[in-house]
Amino acid sequence: MTPSARLQTAVARGYTRVTASALGPRQSAVVRIGFSFTWLLFLVREWPHRRELYGPDAPWNWDMAARLIDGNRAFSALMWSDSTVWFEIVYALAIVSSALLLVGWRTRTMSVLFMIGVLSLQNRSIFVGDGGDNLIHLMSMYLVLTRCGQVWSLDARRAARGGADRAWPPRDTTGIVLWAVTGTALLWAQLFTDARLYLTADGPLPGLGWGTVLWGLWLVHAGWWFVRRYAPGEPRIVMDALAKVAHNGALLVIMAEVCLLYASAGWYKIQGSRWQDGTALYYPLHLDYFSPWPWLADIVASSGTLVMVLTYGTVIVQVAFPFTLLNRRAKNAMLVLLMLEHLGIAVLLGLPFFSLAVVAADAVFLPTNVLRWAEARLGRARDRLAARSVWLPGQRARESDEVSPDGTLVR
Repeated sequence: MTPSARLQTAVARGYTRVTASALGPRQSAVVRIGFSFTWLLFLVREWPHRRELYGPDAPWNWDMAARLIDGNRAFSALMWSDSTVWFEIVYALAIVSSALLLVGWRTRTMSVLFMIGVLSLQNRSIFVGDGGDNLIHLMSMYLVLTRCGQVWSLDARRAARGGADRAWPPRDTTGIVLWAVTGTALLWAQLFTDARLYLTADGPLPGLGWGTVLWGLWLVHAGWWFVRRYAPGEPRIVMDALAKVAHNGALLVIMAEVCLLYASAGWYKIQGSRWQDGTALYYPLHLDYFSPWPWLADIVASSGTLVMVLTYGTVIVQVAFPFTLLNRRAKNAMLVLLMLEHLGIAVLLGLPFFSLAVVAADAVFLPTNVLRWAEARLGRARDRLAARSVWLPGQRARESDEVSPDGTLVR
């Protein structure tokens, strides 16, 4: 085979792989679960302080936020109105969409609402948050383009029961109602609120306003439903291939984002004198803000050798991680070290949400075999728990009872 023929064959195989399947279904599901759980946990934890962080009682008041957004053209639904009621609605929407995305209910719609909630709150008060919030900010937009509900979701469960691959799928009344409600809400916001001033501004891409983005996503969802319902032939195949390309492209961007995160963090650390002499970790351990357990920080800081090893180890694993992607075993070992590093950051420095966000991003590199193993183990545990909790009416389950395959008790 000539070199040109080999190249053509390789290109054809790559094209088929990218357009014929949505790669990394379990990895994208873990990313979805990780980021939605992190954001949901943060919102619930800060519920008593929500108005001081993002609402009408925030030091960064609504007028200051409006002037800033007029300049940077960021998106925030909280700028549509300065009403306290509107703020409570947006905050509640952020919580609900995070919870529903976590369990994988209508992931296409919930991923868009999740993105709106994240951007609205974070862009309202840009000085609240840390690196983990920036990561959630970016990933919320990437998740919109992924098929993150293929597994481990209520969508996958419903598809398995209803036959998602049938030529004529059943009528989706819930999806139609949800689509109509979101379209009505968007139309109301653009016609009757201050949203018209912001939806026409610059969006995620130059010259593309946020109104165009949101209406475009709304129309794409309608087009996908129409094609699945009434054009199951070639139009469906084409749209399905485009969706898979978008998913695979977004997954590649997420991977590149994680590599860029570690590479930039590691190389910037190398330039710092405290990182060069191995004492950088010593200083945050003595800051009250980063010491939830001072006695534990004192134990770590009391050993100069341990501080030096952790300081140099942090730089080494961050700089080396992008290069270990060339070797699967090295990548898996480095991934474990990175997750342990962020577990240590969560405990020692009191940054649990930052650590959860980074670990959720790292999960995109988890081996499929490990995720399959975890899925099988959790499935067996769930089946055993369900079997033990089922009994016939009027009878109590005893340890000597046997459970038949259909879930009933056999004496």
